[in-house]
Amino acid sequence: MNQTLLTVLQYYGAGAATLAALIVSLNLGRRITGWAFVLFVTSSIALIAWGFLDENSEGIGWQNVALLFINATGVWRYLISKHEPAK
Repeated sequence: MNQTLLTVLQYYGAGAATLAALIVSLNLGRRITGWAFVLFVTSSIALIAWGFLDENSEGIGWQNVALLFINATGVWRYLISKHEPAK
């Protein structure tokens, strides 16, 4: 596998997850938090690809399969669902 592509996937995934976590921690509102979860989804996809394409990173791939479902739930809850969460 192309080492440059693997490096881009690895660092994009790490950077996007860090930025998304910062945005969620700032609690800037439902819509912005929803877009942070979209960023988390892209991070998970990148890290799944990196995890399964790099022979020594399969654990990160499997972890991000699980995180992809969690992050997709965040997208549903904050951007798609019209249901207001309990306060």
